[in-house]
Amino acid sequence: MSDKQAGKAVGSQTLSRGLLALELVAGQPQGLAVQDVAERLGVHRTIAYRTLVTLAEHHLVVRASDGRYRAGSGTVTLARGYAAGVREAALPVLRRTADELGATVALIAAEGDEAVAVAVVEPLSVDYHLSYRVGSRHPVGVGAAGLALAALRTPARAESPEVTQARDQGYAQTFGRIEPGAYGVAVPLHLADEALHMCVNLITSREDVAGGSVATMRAVAEEISALG
Repeated sequence: MSDKQAGKAVGSQTLSRGLLALELVAGQPQGLAVQDVAERLGVHRTIAYRTLVTLAEHHLVVRASDGRYRAGSGTVTLARGYAAGVREAALPVLRRTADELGATVALIAAEGDEAVAVAVVEPLSVDYHLSYRVGSRHPVGVGAAGLALAALRTPARAESPEVTQARDQGYAQTFGRIEPGAYGVAVPLHLADEALHMCVNLITSREDVAGGSVATMRAVAEEISALG
């Protein structure tokens, strides 16, 4: 291997390690200590420390007073850049809907075989509600949002009856698939950019709220689709 090739290999490894460290820290709201990151990356503590310091310099992580590293303000900028037009246009609609239905409403996007929350809005109209964080992931085809996203794909012989049903009826509704005791209602978006597979998703612990939300969620999906 030439010096140039070796340099590229080292650079690629460093980048990969930094991205993995960022993913690890962002996935832990309570934060991670340097030793935690070192163990999960399988590297010496010094290497983990240098990686975290570099991420901190770019505001992607921040070292709290307890010595643990948490996601930094720079991650917000990255999140806004992902499907930014649709996300920004959808936020006021999601806010209105969350308060109207008294449940958490989110914008979910397909990223490969995973469903990723790109915007989550909690209701201000109720004291108790279920929620999850931006960046939360679960497999496409699982849960209401996963089924709604799978329904946007070309029909396949091996797809589950639930995906076919979601495509035929225009929405998916599930109970306890992602979180025990949680009802989910999701409606796929039909955006101008067909490469973007997204849906709106509602999560609640109340069966009556989920059952009564379908018409509203379908109207919300149409409204956001028109904006995007």
